Amino acid sequence: MSDYLVIVESPAKAKTIERYLGKKYKVKASLGHVRDLPRSQMGVDVENDYTPKYITIRGKGPVMQELKTAAKKAKKIYLAADPDREGEAIAWHLANSLNIDIESDCRVVFNEITKEAIKESFKNPRPIDMDLVDAQQARRILDRLVGYNISPILWKKVKKGLSAGRVQSVALRLVIDRENEIKNFQPEEYWTIDGNFEKGKKAFDALYFGNGAEKIKLTNEAQVNEILSHLKGDKFEVTSVIKKERKRNPAPSFTTSSLQQEAARKLNFRARKTMMLAQQLYEGLSIGKEGIVGLITYMRTDSTRISDTAKKDAHSYIEGEYGKEFVTTSTAPVKQSKKSQDAHEAIRPTSVLRSPEQLKSILSKDLFRLYKLIWERFLASQMSSAVLDTVTIDLTNENVVFRANGSQVKFPGFMKLYVEGNDDQVEEKDRILPEMEKGDFVKKIEIEPKQHFTQPPPRYSEARLVKTLEELGIGRPSTYAPTLDTIQKRGYVTLDAKRFIPTELGGIVHQLVLEFFPDIIDIEFTAQMERDLDSVEEGQEKWVHIIDKFYLDFEKHVTHADKEMEKVVIKDEPAGEDCEKCGSPMVFKLGRYGKFMACSNFPECRNTKAIVKNIGVTCPTCKEGEVVERKSKTKRIFYGCDQYPTCEFVSWDKPLSRPCPKCSELLVEKKLKKGIQIQCTACDYKEDTQA
Repeated sequence: MSDYLVIVESPAKAKTIERYLGKKYKVKASLGHVRDLPRSQMGVDVENDYTPKYITIRGKGPVMQELKTAAKKAKKIYLAADPDREGEAIAWHLANSLNIDIESDCRVVFNEITKEAIKESFKNPRPIDMDLVDAQQARRILDRLVGYNISPILWKKVKKGLSAGRVQSVALRLVIDRENEIKNFQPEEYWTIDGNFEKGKKAFDALYFGNGAEKIKLTNEAQVNEILSHLKGDKFEVTSVIKKERKRNPAPSFTTSSLQQEAARKLNFRARKTMMLAQQLYEGLSIGKEGIVGLITYMRTDSTRISDTAKKDAHSYIEGEYGKEFVTTSTAPVKQSKKSQDAHEAIRPTSVLRSPEQLKSILSKDLFRLYKLIWERFLASQMSSAVLDTVTIDLTNENVVFRANGSQVKFPGFMKLYVEGNDDQVEEKDRILPEMEKGDFVKKIEIEPKQHFTQPPPRYSEARLVKTLEELGIGRPSTYAPTLDTIQKRGYVTLDAKRFIPTELGGIVHQLVLEFFPDIIDIEFTAQMERDLDSVEEGQEKWVHIIDKFYLDFEKHVTHADKEMEKVVIKDEPAGEDCEKCGSPMVFKLGRYGKFMACSNFPECRNTKAIVKNIGVTCPTCKEGEVVERKSKTKRIFYGCDQYPTCEFVSWDKPLSRPCPKCSELLVEKKLKKGIQIQCTACDYKEDTQA
């Protein structure tokens, strides 16, 4: 018989911890939460201080019976769920179910699953922190009150299966607002004058800047021609040379949201996949002679703090691998976000000595890639700043100034190992200019004016949406991945080229919530609610007061919406063509991913067709048909002539209605890793746009 029973959430974690603790300890898994609010009813007694009604989760009966049997045999029980609000709530539910005194030293927490951390945590058990439990309960109850009041109204007025919630409604609003910005965007013409020059035998590029006094924005071709008419000869004088040295500091170790963003940019991982893989790295994996080991610290955190021990180990490793000059000399603590709770450390490897290359043959491809990202980011955060030499040179001809910018890495510092990505995938590269002094002359090789048009703001990628939610103070580390999943599962948004596009159904739900529940969709109101809920965790507010302050007004909106919201009838619209299979009229239907065509003779005939979208471009091949947007069998968008098969024009790149300014042929939008580039299909003309 074991003297002590330890209860964790997952079986993988249980195996690792049991091996560290020894024979006197029996470690069992609760498989997550064991109690929750019932799914079939509200489960919150509004009349009695919002008292929750908890029941054993369906299917958890055998698990609870096994835990109760083991508890009767143990001298002492330790609850070792994850070190966050959710973990504290799981421990509290287990304590209630197993009759454990919550004020006893029954709770152990650890930020990493290593032998040292586990042993240390069991030397310092503590009571259950009811402030953390109340913070989790408050969020759970608030979400239940919102979801179980608004969702039935949406089912009744629109269709079944819909939902609305505090965080998902704001996320949907951001996607829809951005789409409206794009639709209402009016492109503006602007020009650049690109110059290619030569000093000695070295060529370099410079852009038109303005006159000697100020920078000038070019808005039309006439203005460009006027400037070019002033130029005389091929010689340009070097009128200014400014050299500077600047430092670039490394990014701090990952938080949950920055990990999701960087994994999306560099590894092309969805938020849910990133968190699933990170969970495996945290809970422990078998790595040969060491057995099962937790490879990273806890992956749900909004802190960038690093322990002194981890810093010391990193500094020793960096000095040994790269040299003492690569170790950071900064002793200042990393600045935390004002919204950060700083409950525990940033995400880092549990041992910097376990390099990615040592684990490459052991880990799966995706686990290796994510571990490598975390390991490199952490190590780079403890390395010295990079030093860059920058130079700005002005070239003048008849008061027409071209400016060349150059930069060169003088000392790589952290950049030797890792450089943080960004949403636009712009890489910093050496741009080396020839040596020049004021008064020198350079020779013009070519000067080429280029026409451009401003681009609308980009649609949200997962990384950009997570970043925006975090900046606005909406949601918390554990909510980002499930929020993005929910708005997709409900059919409110779709992903096209990894960017969110709202569906017609999403627009309908958004408009109804905006009209009848304005607070739920208000960004500042939702951010303030998050701050109020955080104050419960800090012991500054009582959760019942927070809920009551919200619900008294919310209840009035629910009553009003139930009476006044008109039923949305999504009628089948005639499509204007007959079914090619049975001859019945085709109709437009609204499905989960937007409108599609279907036979009106359903269910006898199940013929369906995608709606063809006209993009307003005449076919460049036959000159008679229109180019339309279509989807391949793999759901990839392509463009083709509506006269197919008579005309076989097809393109993966989106054709544009305006011709190439250089040769008047077809321009297309080409999707590259760094964003979208407009290219001519006949000549070398290119325009870089936003991502």
